[in-house]
Amino acid sequence: MEEVINYGWLSLIPAVVAVVLAFATRNVVLSLAISLFLGIMIQVGANPWLSLQHLFSDYLFVDLATDNNPQTIVMMATVGGFVALIEKSGGARAFAKAVANSVNSKVKAQLAAWLGGLVIFFSDSGNSLILGPMFRPIFDRLKASRAKLSYILDSTSSPVCILIPITGWGVYIMSIIATEFETLGINGSDASTFMAAIPYQFYSILALFLIPIVAFGRHDFGFMAKAEEQARLGLPQNISDDEAILVSDDKKVSPWNMILPLVILLGTILVMFVSWGFPFQNIPGSKIRIALTSGYLLASIVCMIMITAQKLMSFKETFDVFIGGIQKMGSVLVVVVLAWGVGSVCKDLGTSQFIVDSTLGLITPHVVPALLFLVGVIISFATGTSWGAMAILLPIGINMAVGFGVSIPMTIGAVLSGCLFGDHCSPISDTTVMSAMAAGCDLLEHTRTQLPYAGIAALASFVAYLILGFTNANIWIMLVVALALLIVFYLLSCRLWGVKAAESK
Repeated sequence: MEEVINYGWLSLIPAVVAVVLAFATRNVVLSLAISLFLGIMIQVGANPWLSLQHLFSDYLFVDLATDNNPQTIVMMATVGGFVALIEKSGGARAFAKAVANSVNSKVKAQLAAWLGGLVIFFSDSGNSLILGPMFRPIFDRLKASRAKLSYILDSTSSPVCILIPITGWGVYIMSIIATEFETLGINGSDASTFMAAIPYQFYSILALFLIPIVAFGRHDFGFMAKAEEQARLGLPQNISDDEAILVSDDKKVSPWNMILPLVILLGTILVMFVSWGFPFQNIPGSKIRIALTSGYLLASIVCMIMITAQKLMSFKETFDVFIGGIQKMGSVLVVVVLAWGVGSVCKDLGTSQFIVDSTLGLITPHVVPALLFLVGVIISFATGTSWGAMAILLPIGINMAVGFGVSIPMTIGAVLSGCLFGDHCSPISDTTVMSAMAAGCDLLEHTRTQLPYAGIAALASFVAYLILGFTNANIWIMLVVALALLIVFYLLSCRLWGVKAAESK
């Protein structure tokens, strides 16, 4: 399999099959596994028996042992254990209660829920399940709609996580970047590249900024305006009867159960970074993963000790929670390993190079970021998974960036933004479902009220990527332009379909 062969259009089959099956089955693991196997069959003459052997000998076993991949697996497992402990400790719930106690208006309620979502950054699902039960009665008391609460919960879950390198999202994305850099022979740090791509993630940034814009703007539009009016007048809302996630915990817990482990986590990472020459020297990705894993492990131990000392659980129970968190990461790790395999098989088939060669005469480098953003939006919305979409599109995007001479961080930011849209808005996304459930809002009501708001953020992002592609403007200036576009689209939407919010007395 070392011979260089031009597979032509056959090299597209794994990527196309992965996308089509993800659309049809909503099962990312199955889609990636089948596309990987088909990619191997193309190389070995459609021999399934030989393909099965190569699946393990040349791909899965190799990818599991290659360079930084074992570090990524251990790190993601540790992240899963830490998140489970933080959620179980009650510290995040105590913090949410402390924030909620000072709320006495609709504007403050929206801003408090938004602030809570920014602080509880370590888990996309935990964010909603922690904040939802806390703010639901507050929104009801102030006659704000459950739809507005579910929108805020959803907009501060994955859009926050994808911007932070020390979350499971960041670790996953960096693992794909590292694999592609190694494949292409790019001498660069996956962590540094991820950090450089953060300001290019227009959609996640705009989705987060839109919440305070809406809160202070005191106007809603579309289905959200109708939901807010129904809540204000005390009319029946489209709400969910599922109260199973409400937390009834009589044990007194402190916000320090969340704050101290996070301080330990960030402190450990910072101390290790400084000892390696930060901020005066670049730190390789392998050392960054060491710092992150060490930080999460020490923070987990501190959290376990605190929970045990407060007699919330026995030490054995806390350890079981940690192991349970690792087990929950199992399906994610399977996706990661299969994504590595698909990336490797596409590299052997020359998929990305074929795409670049075939599109050189059809599109210009200026539209590459906007085009990748749009493709990411379509794939992620239809499949309901950002991670699956990123596994498919990130390798293609990085290769296109190299082939067209486009900025790699800009391209990665565009791909991540597009892939995030589906996780944020698709009715079959797990975070969309959890946000609706946590707020006690009907899923269809949540989807149709949120989509217009997410839509103007996506439209502003798309226009910003087009402007950036053609002008190559300074990224910080472009962020200001993107925010200005968002405000214009919001005001225009309010003028056309909006209703001014009224405070309930």
